[in-house]
Amino acid sequence: MKIGIYGQYYKEDSEEYILKLLEVLKRNNAEVYLEAAYLQQIKEAIVVSEIYKTFTSFEDLDTSFDLFLSVGGDGTMLRTVLFVRDLDIPILGINTGRLGFLATVQKENIEAAIEEVLKNRFEVKKRALLQITTATPMEEQTEVNFALNEIAVSRKNTTSMITVATWLDDEYLTSYWADGLIVSTPTGSTGYSLSCNGPVIAPSTDALVLTPIAPHNLNARPLVIPDKTKIKLKVSGREDTFLVSLDSRIATLNNETEILIERAPFTIKLVDLSDESFLKTLRKKLLWGEDRRN
Repeated sequence: MKIGIYGQYYKEDSEEYILKLLEVLKRNNAEVYLEAAYLQQIKEAIVVSEIYKTFTSFEDLDTSFDLFLSVGGDGTMLRTVLFVRDLDIPILGINTGRLGFLATVQKENIEAAIEEVLKNRFEVKKRALLQITTATPMEEQTEVNFALNEIAVSRKNTTSMITVATWLDDEYLTSYWADGLIVSTPTGSTGYSLSCNGPVIAPSTDALVLTPIAPHNLNARPLVIPDKTKIKLKVSGREDTFLVSLDSRIATLNNETEILIERAPFTIKLVDLSDESFLKTLRKKLLWGEDRRN
């Protein structure tokens, strides 16, 4: 099995788990490729006797990979998507961070989880993405025009709210007076959108959600729409520019720039192990069903 591994940061307390991961892959004769910067971080912290092949970008990868491992938290998973893109490589998230809705394998369970995957005892669940198109180029490079969690517009360099005029399939919806507006996938519904009182949406649902950020028009509420909807936004405000974010990547746009947001033409595959599920993750991460009054 040909496997790619990516991590943003090597944490000091990760030695045991990284060594265990590499050892179980070696024991099962996996062909391992490590992201070059991440491998360098590992080598600076621990002794690595094996010689590993490396990659540095999406261009170094191809469809011959059977699996991609993301070592970190949900932020690392979002960065991993930039490497995999439309190559259709299943991704397994190993959570060495804290709250993880995407990276579901806990570091203590690395060996058992990898053994299951190498024996093909897993399911692959497809996750929808969003893509953005603008009439004028973005000032900063955002690498790619898609996002797994959400695309959001927000105010820049001001405490004043912005106005986000919104159309759905060319029909005018409303103008949000707010700090911004989030357009989220079901995957992203447990992220930024949730913190702004957006609904939790099951990953398999063919839907998107519009969630205003601190709206001044108090009757504005999150809106769930079909994921085939084409969303058009125009932002205005006291400043000449505003921010647009694609997951964790940020660019600046001029006011009145027309933004088109729609579902991307490809999906991301996430590995789902038999002892993990979205509902189990919700109960565990959001403490559903637990009485914390005392």
